[in-house]
Formats: sequence, C-alpha cells, structure tokens
Amino acid sequence: MQFEWDRSKNEKNILKHGIDFRAAARIFDDPNFIVNEDDRHDYGEIRYQIIGAVDPHGVLLVVYTERHKNTIRIISARKANKKERHLYQ
Repeated sequence: MQFEWDRSKNEKNILKHGIDFRAAARIFDDPNFIVNEDDRHDYGEIRYQIIGAVDPHGVLLVVYTERHKNTIRIISARKANKKERHLYQ
C-alpha cells in the first residue's frame, strides 16, 4: 500500500493538530483499526474515517480517500475525541 498527501495540507495539519501525515499513515498498521465512510458532506469522492492507535500519538482519527488500487491519500489527521476513543476501545 502506498500513501500520498498534499504537502501544504500536511504542514497545516502539523501546525493545527501536531500530527504529520507520515506518522498518521502508520494507523493502517494497527490490527484493531475501525473504518467508516465519511458521509457528513458530499465531497465529490468517497472518503473514509479510520480510528486506530499510532505511537507516540495515541488514538487518532485519520480521514482519507482511495486514489488508485493501492494508493491512500491522507486528507487530515488528529487525536480522536472522547466518543471516537470509546468506539475504538
């Protein structure tokens, strides 16, 4: 599996949430991750929310889309809120 992201968006995410997309990509290594379709808005593409643990950040929520057969494009990453952490446990 390959990962891609917008460099500018990654820099903004680091400033806002303190999480680099390179680190966020490790969420897919968590055997207990949970994935749901992100249908809050019509984004013009199918987006997903994945909740999982990533050291040293703890439980994260990462929004992504599938661009190609084996390519994941990370859109955002942040620490999971209380409700999201509860879903993960």
